[in-house]
Amino acid sequence: MAKTAAPDNTAVRVALWRAMHVRVDSPPHVLEDEIGLRLVAPDDGWPHRPDMDPVGTKGFRAAMVARARFVEDLVAEQADRGATQYVLLGAGLDTFAQRRPEIASRLSIFEIEQPETQAWKRQRLIELGFGIPDWLHLVPVDFEANESWWERLLSAGFDPALPAVVASTGVSMYLTNATNAATLRQLSGLAPGSTLAMTFLLPPELLPAEDRAGLEMSAKGARASGTPFISFYTPQEMLAVAHESGFQGPHHVSGTELADRYFADRPDGLRPSTGEDFLIATT
Repeated sequence: MAKTAAPDNTAVRVALWRAMHVRVDSPPHVLEDEIGLRLVAPDDGWPHRPDMDPVGTKGFRAAMVARARFVEDLVAEQADRGATQYVLLGAGLDTFAQRRPEIASRLSIFEIEQPETQAWKRQRLIELGFGIPDWLHLVPVDFEANESWWERLLSAGFDPALPAVVASTGVSMYLTNATNAATLRQLSGLAPGSTLAMTFLLPPELLPAEDRAGLEMSAKGARASGTPFISFYTPQEMLAVAHESGFQGPHHVSGTELADRYFADRPDGLRPSTGEDFLIATT
């Protein structure tokens, strides 16, 4: 008997943190996303889950909305500059297509995710009345079966001759260094004018003490769930891998930069935890 499709636990947690930002943090909200909450449809007690604690997890919550806002700002900017495709590697329960149709409908969007999470999301989008518009392509890839995400992407209609934005957030830490390097080599061959935004985890010793404990807790939870963190990079190491993979002029955007951009002068003092930075690379 086939298993019932179910969303990945990490994808659910991120969706709920994004909703918690709107529910418990003071305006202005860095990202307003409660569609993910509608997709998940948790029971009424969800705000009281230990991993939703408004105080204890506020740094993680802020970090999730900061990285999402950064990517969405980048996509909007690149769409205005001529990008026609947007690829989400490890899309989870992302809701950009539903929340920002004025931008999304100008693009061909390709969401790559594990088959069970994606089948569940497809069903929920239909049940909630969002449907699957022609420009939104849900691309299931079974990474555990070593399926080629690139081949599946091409089969879904992606055109490597046209400029694209590729976002990979919260993925690289689960992959080996060799797999991350292979992914970067593949993406360095995208059409000129394409942009990659990829997050990576910093080694714990580079974090301040208050954030190191949170990273160690996350790593422990990842191990317990059977998806351990495998790869950590210093910014210099990440830039070197990008250079070796064929990217010209990659640059690093730190979590501190995102905090300064999106959380400056907040009266509630909300700021993201550090530990996950961005590699930005263009072709």
